[in-house]
Amino acid sequence: MALNFFDQFNIHTMLGIPLILPALMFPLILWVVTGRLIKNRLTALQLWLTSLLTKQLVLPISTPGHKWASSFTTLMLLLISLNTLGLLPYTFTPTTQLSMNMALALPTWLTTVLVGLRNQPTTSLGHLLPEGTPAPLIPMLILIETASLLIRPIALGVRLTANLTAGHLLMQLISSAALATANTLMAASSMALITLILLSCLEMAVALIQAYVFTLLLTLYLQENI
Repeated sequence: MALNFFDQFNIHTMLGIPLILPALMFPLILWVVTGRLIKNRLTALQLWLTSLLTKQLVLPISTPGHKWASSFTTLMLLLISLNTLGLLPYTFTPTTQLSMNMALALPTWLTTVLVGLRNQPTTSLGHLLPEGTPAPLIPMLILIETASLLIRPIALGVRLTANLTAGHLLMQLISSAALATANTLMAASSMALITLILLSCLEMAVALIQAYVFTLLLTLYLQENI
């Protein structure tokens, strides 16, 4: 049977039950179990990491935008959970689907635009036309700036999808090579296995970084409108 590298992006099932459901419930189970122990090292570490992430996200935002800190932190933690979910065996990475990422990017980007149009409509619309533009170039620049504004949610979704999909496909290729050469070329198989381990660590870093970049860009878009 021919191997399809894109089969890994399908949802695995067991007895007709999608295995993504228990995987999604795993963080909730951990929260319920550790939530009873209010003052322990795990909860203290979680609170410290959450506070650190929140401080990093609100750095580019002025004081009026700090009320959005909890929303951005929640979005970032959600993306981290979804991105790292695919690194578990027999699970599925929802953020490798463009539809999923666009469903996250489009409403959040539109929210930042509507906030700017409500609070400072003149300034928000003024971003479409740089100051001192010659009169003959005004229509062209307005079209260019409008296109660059509308392409932002597409760039957010495509960036996240492409980075995660490329990493997963590369891991699939290297693991297939390690398995194919296991009985014939032990040295090559060992090298492929070591590369796969290092690539798994790199993919974990990519999952965290992409979640941070996604949220950070949204904070920058919000800062332009407040």
